[in-house]
Amino acid sequence: MILHIALREFRSLFLSPLGWVIMGGLQIILAWKFLGFIEYFYTLQADLINIKNAPGVTDLIVAPLFDFSKILLLMIAPLITMRLLSEEKQNGTLQLLLSSPISMTQIVLGKYLGALLFFILLILQISLMPLSLIVATDLDMGKFAAGMLGQLLNVAAFTALGLYMSSLSKQAVTAAASTYGLLIMFWIINIASTSDATGGNFFNYISMTHHSLQMLRGIVYGSDLAYFILFSLGFILLSIRQLDAQRLQH
Repeated sequence: MILHIALREFRSLFLSPLGWVIMGGLQIILAWKFLGFIEYFYTLQADLINIKNAPGVTDLIVAPLFDFSKILLLMIAPLITMRLLSEEKQNGTLQLLLSSPISMTQIVLGKYLGALLFFILLILQISLMPLSLIVATDLDMGKFAAGMLGQLLNVAAFTALGLYMSSLSKQAVTAAASTYGLLIMFWIINIASTSDATGGNFFNYISMTHHSLQMLRGIVYGSDLAYFILFSLGFILLSIRQLDAQRLQH
């Protein structure tokens, strides 16, 4: 049943122009940035030859592309997640789901995986540009894999937060706006880490940017994996609890 709900959500994104517009727009913007990074790399190439252990193609093209794409994915996430449960409430179909023999866990996981499948498709689409460089140069596949993992963990967290906000509101626009606000907060909150050592450590720990930064350099820490897993799992559990509370009210 979870897979059935997930595939239904995934297909619904392509029944309207939204999914196609997002895929096309993302590819155009990233292609423009990708070509810009390549041009920048060629302007530095003469100087890099004289530098010992100089950064290569992966550091100067792939990592910046992944870093920029995460910002675009953050902007896209609320547009995808805002409709997951809010739209069901507006259409009155959520009551049918709540009264069905399907558990709240199955509903939430199905909705979550359906949106996550779409983001995985976007990540695979993004990866095609860096992979095209293999024809002309050597990529550091370890750093590439770590960057891809970082992308996946970030969108998993974006989707979980967006799903929870969608469970709280009947209006999709309200869900999207609140998701934007919270995602931006978690993205830039480590700016406050310059205040003092104790506060800095705390803000760094809850910041998405801090935990995904090392993955762009090819370094994967267990603490970073734990952060994204617990972040996503926490908001999924909150969504399940919210639906349970709504079912008891009816």
